[in-house]
Amino acid sequence: MSTRHSVFAAALEAIGKSGLGNLLAPLTRGLGVILTLHRVRVPSGRGFSPNGILEITPDFLDVALACLKSLGYELVTLTAAVARLRTGRGRTPFAALTFDDGYRDNLSDALPVLERHGAPMTLFVTPGFAERSARLWWIELEEALRRLDRVRIERSDFSFEALARGDGEKARVFETLYWQLRDMPEGRRLDVVSALSDEARIDAFALVDRLCLDWEGLAQIARHPLVTIGAHTLTHPVIAKCDETSMLQEMAGSREAIRRRLGITPAHFSYPFGDRESAGLREFEAAASLGFAGAVTTRPGVLFSAHARHLHALPRISMNGLFQEARLFETLVSGVPTLLWNRGRRCDAA
Repeated sequence: MSTRHSVFAAALEAIGKSGLGNLLAPLTRGLGVILTLHRVRVPSGRGFSPNGILEITPDFLDVALACLKSLGYELVTLTAAVARLRTGRGRTPFAALTFDDGYRDNLSDALPVLERHGAPMTLFVTPGFAERSARLWWIELEEALRRLDRVRIERSDFSFEALARGDGEKARVFETLYWQLRDMPEGRRLDVVSALSDEARIDAFALVDRLCLDWEGLAQIARHPLVTIGAHTLTHPVIAKCDETSMLQEMAGSREAIRRRLGITPAHFSYPFGDRESAGLREFEAAASLGFAGAVTTRPGVLFSAHARHLHALPRISMNGLFQEARLFETLVSGVPTLLWNRGRRCDAA
C-alpha cells in the first residue's frame, strides 16, 4: 500500500472509530453518491498487485450493495441521478454505480451480483479496448515489473533505472514510474511502456483481449435491462494533455463508435483517469457542448444540490480494492472523508 493510501486508510479508520461518520452523515452525505468501479473478480492472490486498487471482489460488491440498502439508499441509474440533481426532487438518498473501461468481469462477475440486488449500472466503454487498438498501459506496466528484476529506460528525453527484485521494490518502482508516465504526452508514455513490455515479452494487445469485452461481449451486456452504456473516449488518453481537436475527436468519436457498433447513443461521459490533472474546465465545457447530459470525474465527493450547476463535473467515490470492508465503505459514503479531503467544499468543479 502506498503512503497516500496508508494515510487515507488511517483517516477512514479514525473517522469510523470516532463515530463522526454516523453522527454527521445526515448533514454530509448529500443527495446521493456516484460510485466508481473498474474490475470485479476473485483476488489473484499475488503479493505485487499495484492495480489492485481498481479491483473488488464479487463478495464485497454484494456487501456494499446490502450496506447501501440498509442505510436507506435507493439504487438508481445515472440518468435518474442526474435528473434528481436537475429537479431537486426526492428525499431518499440515491446511489448510482458506474464501471469504467469495459472489462470482461463486469459481465461475468459483477452483473450477477447486481441482478440479485436489482442494481442498475452504467458501463463507460472505450472503443479502442473493444477493438484491441488501445492499450491498458498501467496494467502493462504492472505485468512488466512482475517479470523484470531490474528496470532501465534510456530515451533522449527520459531516463530511469531501478532494481525491482521483490514485491516491495516492484511496488516502489511502479508508484514512481506510474506518476511520471501520467505526466507525459500520450505518445511518449506509450513509447516508454512499450520498451518495458518488449523487454518483458508482453503482448500489449493480447493483454487487452484477455481483460476487456469485445463488441460482441459489449452488445451482450448492453442488452441487459440493468445496463446503460456511456462513453469513455476512443483510446483512454489523459485528455487534458490532448490538443482541442484531439480532445473533441476522442470524446465525440467514442460516442459515434458506440452508436455505430451497438446502436446506442450514450447520454453520459466519463473522463479517463478523471482527476484534477486529467480533466478540468476545458473538458467540462467540451462535454456540455457535445450534448452529453452529464459527465463524471474521479474527483472524490458526494452529490449536493450545487452539482445541478455542474453536471459535467460530477464527483464520484471509488470502491477501492484496498478498503473492502463494510464499515470502511459506510464511512466513505457518509461524505465526511471527502468533505475533509475537499477542505469543506461541497462542490469541487473548478
